[in-house]
Amino acid sequence: MTGRWLNIALAVYVGLIFTFVFAPIIFSLIFSFNSQRFPTIPLGEFSTEWYVKIFNDPDVWTAVRNSLIVSSSTAVLATVLGFCTAYTDFRYNFRFKGPYLALILLPPTIPLIIMALAMLAWLSRIGMSGQLWSIILAHSVMTAPFAMAIIRLRLHQMDPDLEAAAWNLGGNEWQAMRHVIVPFCAPAIVSALCLTAAVSFDEFAVAWFVSGLNKTVPIVILEIVQGNIDPTVNAIGTFVFLTSMSLVILAQLLFISRQIKSHS
Repeated sequence: MTGRWLNIALAVYVGLIFTFVFAPIIFSLIFSFNSQRFPTIPLGEFSTEWYVKIFNDPDVWTAVRNSLIVSSSTAVLATVLGFCTAYTDFRYNFRFKGPYLALILLPPTIPLIIMALAMLAWLSRIGMSGQLWSIILAHSVMTAPFAMAIIRLRLHQMDPDLEAAAWNLGGNEWQAMRHVIVPFCAPAIVSALCLTAAVSFDEFAVAWFVSGLNKTVPIVILEIVQGNIDPTVNAIGTFVFLTSMSLVILAQLLFISRQIKSHS
């Protein structure tokens, strides 16, 4: 009986957490189709006016283009860095390996404002601040540990003798990498690409510091909410949320489905 009540309490607690997290997002989605300018209840008529407004706004399209360039470039660069780091951990044993991995996993634990200031100071010193490449480099530093963690988890499910078997069959290290390691890690690599793209697409604090005049979608949202109450922010926010969640869900489905297949 005690276990049953504990399960019920846990279910209620999880339900409250999900409600607290997703309720504002759901209301933002609802108000994005509201004809009234102010987010009040009762709602007005169903309208797509705010979506038409952002669709016809050239600044929004420029921000979307910048966000797509930044997120796709970040995903590729961060995943390459994450794969190389994960393979180094899998393949080699060396002194200070623990501190090496701890240092690599450090960026996500640093407060964003500190990371943003550090990136701004460093990129300004080398003359690369205020460009799209500035955001890509900063986001790659932030998201590479996520890619590394995903690919590292996949590599540790692999039999280490498979690579040695490829060498014994006449393949060199690059051939073993191409025909054994990369195919085995392919689901994790795709998951890392999706996850890092989602994180980069949704991030605004670091991007706001280093972007200069190159605005991404989250920066446009920030500028809108700093002015007056504009219901177009609900429409833009809905677009950002659906894009990010689609990438995250796709990454999870790919990774979980591969794990299920490997255990079946």
